Amino acid sequence: MINETEIVLDKTDLHILRLMQDNARISNADMARELGMAPSGILERVKKLEQKNVIQQYNARINPVALQQKMLAFIFMKAADGPGSDETTQKLALIPEVQEVHHIAGDDCYLVKIRTYDSASLMHLMRTHFTKIPHILSTRTTIVLETVKEQQQLVIPEK
Repeated sequence: MINETEIVLDKTDLHILRLMQDNARISNADMARELGMAPSGILERVKKLEQKNVIQQYNARINPVALQQKMLAFIFMKAADGPGSDETTQKLALIPEVQEVHHIAGDDCYLVKIRTYDSASLMHLMRTHFTKIPHILSTRTTIVLETVKEQQQLVIPEK
């Protein structure tokens, strides 16, 4: 894996990233037409972006409501091991309903994003999983009433 400080992206790399972020299923041929390049050149650049860990994953975005996962919550956690330790974060990351784990500044140590079916399943998750993580001292849960915007896309500069 290449060190983050060694990653240099040119205008073509950034254009490829914009196209792929808009549609991860775009073909090399379509990207090549858009950029005025050969498909083999696009393939080579995409492979290099993967090797540099710039492109980390390809996946489908699924509507959580279609799977009846209507409850979205953010949980602020205080932990005895603090943000310098990986023990709590590793255990949190193993819980399937946990979508994100962030070390944060302030009174709390972690911010955890969770998606479940309903409040009962959220409570079950907290009772069966969080209570088994020894360093968690306290939690504060914020339940989302409505999501106006949720995205993973990054702002990719024009350069």
